[in-house]
Amino acid sequence: MIIDATFWVAISFLIFIGVLIYFKIPQKIISTLNESINSIKDEVENAETLKEESKNILSEYEKKISSAKNEVKQMIATATEEADKAVLKTNEEFHIQMENKKKNTEERIKQMKNQAIKDIKNDSVKVSIQAVEVLLKNSLDKNKLNKIFASSIEDTKLAFKRKST
Repeated sequence: MIIDATFWVAISFLIFIGVLIYFKIPQKIISTLNESINSIKDEVENAETLKEESKNILSEYEKKISSAKNEVKQMIATATEEADKAVLKTNEEFHIQMENKKKNTEERIKQMKNQAIKDIKNDSVKVSIQAVEVLLKNSLDKNKLNKIFASSIEDTKLAFKRKST
């Protein structure tokens, strides 16, 4: 029998396989692969857990943002309402002040008018008295003086009546 090279290759292959089995290399490879698989599974599960947590956190923050937006809208609405009230109140106070100033001014005008009428009456009386004095000094006739005096009194009475009304 002739032993050729393929025989020796087959024998060496069987010896190689035997050595691998003897040193439990396939089991070590399988356990290493299993460990790698388990490690990868753990990482995937951890990633999924982190993904779920991040989704939860994201939804919580979205709720908080939504709540904050609602609060801001409420605050703006409240501020707008308060500003409107303040404007109305200020406007009302302004009108009240203007009405009071108008009344005060009208009262001053009445007082000044009354004072002017009194001054005119006093001046009229003074002028009448001076006119009577001048007439008395210039006229010697008693009858003439009485007529002028009576007419001056009538004129003064008429002037007072016109100014009083």
